[in-house]
Amino acid sequence: MAGELQQAADTLRAFALGLPGAYEEFPWGERVIKVNKKVFVFFGLVEDQAKRLMVGVKLPQTGIYALQMPFVQPSGYNLGKHGWVTAQYPPGEPLPLDMLMEWIEESYCAVAPKRLVARLVATRGEH
Repeated sequence: MAGELQQAADTLRAFALGLPGAYEEFPWGERVIKVNKKVFVFFGLVEDQAKRLMVGVKLPQTGIYALQMPFVQPSGYNLGKHGWVTAQYPPGEPLPLDMLMEWIEESYCAVAPKRLVARLVATRGEH
């Protein structure tokens, strides 16, 4: 089970780092992906990744729907008031990777400079 969680975390991390201008940092022992010095996805404490899959993202368009799903709640530290949600999946639960990648992309588009979002849109041909 832990291997499945790690594989999912690696897939999501690679997806996030593939977005224009994205880079990784480790503030407070947490793995985060930033663009233009702003976090757009939290992956939680590195040592906890074998116990659960955690993804924290800003969802200005779909957050209200995301909060109705199991394992999803408003993010702590008052981030929930600003459209951030945290999804935490324990071992053995189905992992909706496609949906989580859509959320990571929505969060990126909410945080990234318009020129980088335009580059992403040009490569995807949508949004």
